[in-house]
Amino acid sequence: MKINFKHISIIGVGLMGGSLAMALKAKGFKGKITGIGRNRKNLTKAKRLGIIDDYTTEFNEGVKNADLIVLAVPVGQFEAILKNIRQNLKNGATVTDVGSVKAQIVKRLEPLMPKDVYFVGAHPIAGKECSGVTCASANLYQNARCIITPCPHTNNAALKKVVTLWKTVGAKTMLMNPEEHDVIFSAVSHLPHVVAYALVNGILKVDEAILHHGGKGLRDMTRIAKSPAELWRDICSHNKKNILRSLKMFSSSISNITKLIERSDWQGLEKEFIKAREARQPLESD
Repeated sequence: MKINFKHISIIGVGLMGGSLAMALKAKGFKGKITGIGRNRKNLTKAKRLGIIDDYTTEFNEGVKNADLIVLAVPVGQFEAILKNIRQNLKNGATVTDVGSVKAQIVKRLEPLMPKDVYFVGAHPIAGKECSGVTCASANLYQNARCIITPCPHTNNAALKKVVTLWKTVGAKTMLMNPEEHDVIFSAVSHLPHVVAYALVNGILKVDEAILHHGGKGLRDMTRIAKSPAELWRDICSHNKKNILRSLKMFSSSISNITKLIERSDWQGLEKEFIKAREARQPLESD
């Protein structure tokens, strides 16, 4: 499987962008990888560790000769970055991303693409609850799913190149339209993150001094509340309608359980718990 890029520029050399660079090098990519960002200390570390070949804090300079530009910063920054660099993107270049929200991104970025530059949205389902290049791993995308979200007018050659990129680093690719993606992931990804933040804050309202008494169960349930707040703020902003719908469904479920406990309907409560336990079982085999 051949990657048809000679020069890849990654904007945001943190967990996701850094892991992509490491995975490419581990799979034998012989081209050049340029890291772009505002944090010179992070970029210097990435260069020292051999994760990238060079770096710059000048975004326009960093993308000049790139065949592929990867947006690996919070999604709220995409539009401003693209407006800044668009005049320096070379003909035939492909722009892609690793963001976990898609419809608004596609809608806002595609009109900004210069002639003969192509955008292909992508969402690798992988991550950790930390940020920065020190969190990066060459194995982050191995056997992970990667949802790629073409539109009817997406350039087919660019799409094939992005699919090949993710397959090369070990991901299992799947095509999905951006709107369907956002409906699904508002429920299975965005909702759990919002709920994890809310759960921690809810416990603090009971008593700010008791959180440390929680055991492994609480740690497992709230692990994703360690994720960068800026990242998830932007995701909520860009997928507001779908996330609100998922939150209302969740609120309805909580209300139902609250009523069962208020009525001392322990048999009904047990049925709810059994239904959830059985529905969750397929996750164990994923």
